[in-house]
Amino acid sequence: MSDLGIPGVLDLVGIFVFAVSGALAAVQKRLDVVGMVVLAEITALGGGILRDLVIGAVPPVAFTSVSYVVVPLLASALVFFWHPHFTRIMPAVMLFDAAGLGLFCVTGAIKALDYHLSPLHAVLLGVITAVGGGILRDMMSGQIPSVLYDRQLYALPALVGATVATALWQQPQLHGVFVSAGSALLAFGLRVAAMRWNWRTPRARGVGD
Repeated sequence: MSDLGIPGVLDLVGIFVFAVSGALAAVQKRLDVVGMVVLAEITALGGGILRDLVIGAVPPVAFTSVSYVVVPLLASALVFFWHPHFTRIMPAVMLFDAAGLGLFCVTGAIKALDYHLSPLHAVLLGVITAVGGGILRDMMSGQIPSVLYDRQLYALPALVGATVATALWQQPQLHGVFVSAGSALLAFGLRVAAMRWNWRTPRARGVGD
């Protein structure tokens, strides 16, 4: 794993936590082990595959690295055997989803910069990387994707994390794991705070709750 570099390591961590969120969503929907693995893989890899296709990194790393396939399988196995230890399934899903959101918005933005995209497009791609897997998970499990009703700040934390990571990563002296982890933690904290205190984004004027 040492040859992956900081973005690659964070990518695998994000894949793991997103895969856990997908597997837990499968448990909540009472899917079997096949459905659990499919949902975990799609949730974990969907955003990264879209990112790689956009920047021209083909074939996507999910199809060239064994680790990117094995890590979601490991997450599925852990959830399959240990999910009873989660006392509340949905909060666990949301926490792991928030962690994946934070990690992927950073890795997506950094990889876009490595491929010489502009800072604006790097931020955009970071958001797409972060929300892509969650959109696929929600659609496949029969839910409206959270990003379409960003009432508890889903896309916005990803935007903040990607923006901070992009701004700091352009300063050579600030490259490193602490910048990446700090940006991811910022997005994660904002998402969790929004869930905890019910922070909401506004609707169009005149549209009530």
